[in-house]
Amino acid sequence: MKAKKVVIIGSGLGALSTALRLTTAGCRDITILEKYHQAGGRLNELRSEGFTFDMGPSFFSMSYEFDELFRSCNMPNPLQFRKLDPLYTVHFAGSDKRYSVTTDLQQLAREFAEIEPDFLSKVEKYLRNAGAIFHDTEEIVIKSNFDSRLEYLLSLARVPWKHAPRMFRTMWADLDKSFDAHEVKVILSLVAFFLGATPFDTPAVYKLLSYTELKHDGYWNIEGGMYRITEKIQEELLRRGVRFVFNTEITSVRTEGTRAVFADTEGTEYPADIYIVNSDAAAFRGQVLKRKAFSEEKLDNMEWTLSPFTIYLGVRGKIPQLAHHNYFLGDNFRDYADKIFKMSVNPEKPYYYVNVSSRSNPGTAPEGCENLFILCPVPDLRYKPDWSDAEQLADTIISDLSARVNFDIKANIITRTVLTPADWQQRFNLYRGSGLGLAHGLNQVGGFRPRNKDEEFSNVYYVGASTTPGTGLPMVVIGSRLVSERIAKDFGTLPPSEQKEASLVSSLNSNTE
Repeated sequence: MKAKKVVIIGSGLGALSTALRLTTAGCRDITILEKYHQAGGRLNELRSEGFTFDMGPSFFSMSYEFDELFRSCNMPNPLQFRKLDPLYTVHFAGSDKRYSVTTDLQQLAREFAEIEPDFLSKVEKYLRNAGAIFHDTEEIVIKSNFDSRLEYLLSLARVPWKHAPRMFRTMWADLDKSFDAHEVKVILSLVAFFLGATPFDTPAVYKLLSYTELKHDGYWNIEGGMYRITEKIQEELLRRGVRFVFNTEITSVRTEGTRAVFADTEGTEYPADIYIVNSDAAAFRGQVLKRKAFSEEKLDNMEWTLSPFTIYLGVRGKIPQLAHHNYFLGDNFRDYADKIFKMSVNPEKPYYYVNVSSRSNPGTAPEGCENLFILCPVPDLRYKPDWSDAEQLADTIISDLSARVNFDIKANIITRTVLTPADWQQRFNLYRGSGLGLAHGLNQVGGFRPRNKDEEFSNVYYVGASTTPGTGLPMVVIGSRLVSERIAKDFGTLPPSEQKEASLVSSLNSNTE
């Protein structure tokens, strides 16, 4: 690629991955601007009283996308992957039974033997179908750029029509046809929450997530904590001469013909040949570019993912009843799921996820202690703008968890930090505090998602959760490849090895199924 001045707005994984690809392509003048005081976006880290917490993602799937990233950027993978097995445990209110979810399907069948006697044959059939959806759409939908909605719709014609019914059936309806036990259906539906939605409003095509979870690649985390992803990529970018500017927020734009020039809150301009926006692709168009199609009213009418209510606890003592990843659910799953999106008050009996990273990374907590990261999905700020009761909800969750693991957590807290949707919005510009950006309904995927190339400015591109292909760490890494391909098409050619490596990786993974 010919030498170009590049400014990247935001420093999440999408920004870092794109910068890595562009430096490999020959760009030597790249500046990354970040509102927060350190890089990472949601893939960030919190430290307090000798404890270290991953603030956002605590595991990921499709680990080979990271391998592709580093290989295509001519560097060894600097991360030590750790495969999760069991993947997580699930606890239902009113029961002492703890279900341990594993990629060993025969072991999982034994786990569910009392409630779903024919589980093995049922889940193998379910996953065969889910795997077919994944492989039939991966290259066509997930790993492709679209210049128009028409182009996207035409590409869908290449997807086997046998999958069409699941575009209009919910994930829960599909599970209901496949399994009998309520607990099994609930556990297999939890993947919908990874999209920031519920299984009752998520299209059944997303059962492909169960395939990636239980059969294709499983779940992974990183030796030393998830923030090592941010740190290792940032270290490499600094070696390559990329500049980072923190505590800087882009808030305005000036037009030069068909080109944009962006400025920060102080009015300081950052001229560039190419801008890549890693802020929310929908909200940025509305709030900074003032596009009518992304006005506040229209943004609020879009479908957004649930917001995170997060608690970070450093606790004295060990809690053997907790695994690395744990889900604590109630006994009213359907009713809770129906209400959670639009509650204006805190739930009396919240559902939540608990990550104990000190189990696999002892250095994240002082000796004899645990670090607990608790995530409770809550409505975004459109429905619950007032979070003055945040500490009350945190106390409710901590008391419930203490009772269910038979350990007095509150009495042993050394450090406690609570972040509400308002905090997530303020720190990382998450629109209305939405945790994962735009939702993935059929009218907001593929060619219907905000494009990764701006509609008006010839020098503005996007990468991240709310543009193509969507949310999640591997999706954002794929997104960095897609936006790099767009830039290469407009400004120069990426090294030919990149596309060949991507095709090889896809082929190898398909051949191992």
